Amino acid sequence: MILFPNAKINLGLNVISKKDDGYHNIETVFLPVNNFCDVLEVVPKVDGSKEDSISFSGLAIPGDKDDNLCLKAVQLLREVADIQPLNIFLHKVIPCGSGLGGGSSDAAFMLKLLNELFNIALTHQELQEIASEIGADCAFFILNSVTFAEGIGNLFSPLEILPPRIWIEIVVPSFHVSTSFAYKNIVPCHPKFNLKSAICLPIENWRDKVINDFEPQIFDNYPELKDIKEKLYSSGAIYASMSGSGSAVFGLFKWEPAIEWDAELFVYSGYL
Repeated sequence: MILFPNAKINLGLNVISKKDDGYHNIETVFLPVNNFCDVLEVVPKVDGSKEDSISFSGLAIPGDKDDNLCLKAVQLLREVADIQPLNIFLHKVIPCGSGLGGGSSDAAFMLKLLNELFNIALTHQELQEIASEIGADCAFFILNSVTFAEGIGNLFSPLEILPPRIWIEIVVPSFHVSTSFAYKNIVPCHPKFNLKSAICLPIENWRDKVINDFEPQIFDNYPELKDIKEKLYSSGAIYASMSGSGSAVFGLFKWEPAIEWDAELFVYSGYL
């Protein structure tokens, strides 16, 4: 069985306060990029093996393969259902560590795939509860629709925004931005504009109202990201921003832009 886990971007990200447990209260909008996908294939084993196997192709995935979030998803679902050993194949298209949610998407789609393949019949809410043990944005990918997220990024409300034909250009440099570094250096504050209201305005009004609080300090440390954002705007973007804590930067356009990027940059272009 094959599924295509897609990327997401963050529209705005306000870091409002720091909790006693070290986590932060935030608000953001998750937007799926449905045509920007990894490829996940799962085949039940029939050779008598008692262990899962996982193999990769495409972009490099850092870390120990036994720590892959797809395997964690399998292990969590085995706590509530009988799942035979699996052959797992993951073709990686979404760059890791870029703020695009690729690993979380892979894990969430694994939960949905196994739920269907083995007729487990878990509800969306039950799948979200399992996915939240992997990560807040992992739970988002269960329903995989435009979502306002608050709390620590785990409280969801559906949204309907964007016209049907908006072009997106996502640019990812060769370096990663550490999420722990981003949060360690952020100064929480109450947002000047209400994100849930601002996101419902025409996209032309987002530039000064739909803000990513991480950008000032990340841009100071990684000026290449600021340059990418400025190039997107100078090329006609009606809105541009860093996604999450980086390192991906995206622009939204009314038409397909003709932008020349350096060869070392990863670029995705397509309609939302």
